[in-house]
Amino acid sequence: MYEIQYVYEDGPVTQDVDQHPLTRHVQRLTQRARAFDGRRPLVWDLLVTGFFVVAAGIDYVGGGWRNIAPNTDLPGWLIAVLTLGMSLPLLSRRTRPMAVLAVMVGFGVVNSASGAMLQIALVQLIVLFNIALRLPLKTLGWAGVLMMAPLVVGTVRYPRGSWDQQIVPQVWAYTLVALLGIAVRSRQDHTRALVERARQLEVERDQQARLAAAAERTRIAREMHDIIGHNLSVITGLADGGKYAASKSPERAAQALDAIGSTSRQALAELRRLLDVLRDEAPETAELAPQPALTDLDRLIDGVRSAGLPVRSTFHGRADSLPQGQQLTVYRVVQEALTNTMKHAGAGATAAVDVSYAADGVSVSVTDNGQGGAPSDGGRGLTGMRERTALYAGTLEAGPRPHPEPGWQVRLHLPRASAPSTALPTSKESVQ
Repeated sequence: MYEIQYVYEDGPVTQDVDQHPLTRHVQRLTQRARAFDGRRPLVWDLLVTGFFVVAAGIDYVGGGWRNIAPNTDLPGWLIAVLTLGMSLPLLSRRTRPMAVLAVMVGFGVVNSASGAMLQIALVQLIVLFNIALRLPLKTLGWAGVLMMAPLVVGTVRYPRGSWDQQIVPQVWAYTLVALLGIAVRSRQDHTRALVERARQLEVERDQQARLAAAAERTRIAREMHDIIGHNLSVITGLADGGKYAASKSPERAAQALDAIGSTSRQALAELRRLLDVLRDEAPETAELAPQPALTDLDRLIDGVRSAGLPVRSTFHGRADSLPQGQQLTVYRVVQEALTNTMKHAGAGATAAVDVSYAADGVSVSVTDNGQGGAPSDGGRGLTGMRERTALYAGTLEAGPRPHPEPGWQVRLHLPRASAPSTALPTSKESVQ
């Protein structure tokens, strides 16, 4: 396993690949060369151009060109001009390849027509490769036509054997170089597409992580709102009742204080369990406890009653087959509705909780006859109830009771998510 680093204009991209050690070494060298070329392209262009200028100069000074030239009586200055004219333009082969090719072809025509036949003319293949690598295919076709001019001039001016022996091998060389440029270009485009796809996947992964974190923060905030809001409302009610009873019935005041302590400890325990889950420690170090269920509704209602709010509760049917998540939703909706009643219904208000389990789901109704208006917590409680209801495709209605009845009502219905229970329905009603 090793890393390949692709260097583009917007930065390097690293990819892990399994390859043979020799291939790995070659890849590393290639990537280093590409990285250097990306940082300092002029240096590489000067090196390539300088190499061919020196090679052509050696051929000119040593007279090696006379070994294959049809005409060896050409003046030295012409050979020097042709040598520089077909090698120096390489410096701009990547930025202006068609202009470079046009210049080289012009000197190439003179080279073929004069009979010098300098081998430096073959560097046109490098320019052809860059055209295939960087420019549209139609431009590549025009480049091929342009390169045929020196070849045709040389064949007509100095024929050697049949025309196909002079032209066909050169055409094959042009074709192979063009195909090589197209192959390299296709490979680079494919690599860029893969890199872009990987970046998109990383962006999508980060977005999903942020959405999951936001959803988790919302869930935690909702749980803390339900826990703290309800228990503080109960404590407030108990404190007000204890203050009223302190002067007339010390025993009732003591009972209120005991209830305040019990409710506070319960709230702290629930908060501690919730916050333990948020720690960076291992999950097994957190204190574990089941979420509230419908079996805990009686204790919830008893706590509200002890805080001074008379509550009538009615239960129809059994919740044995109701999923735990739906039970928690019902519990939290009842808890929030009673909390709002305690906060806003006013003195002398009473509440009623009706829970009905049927084959098609569970229905809950929480009503009061108070004089208060809508909750003043910025809608967080109602929003939390609606979010919990939406998780199970349920319906929730919250608002004033129909005129002329005073008070507020909350109605919840959750469709059954599993098979209906075969247990016989039972009915339980308690009033206090």
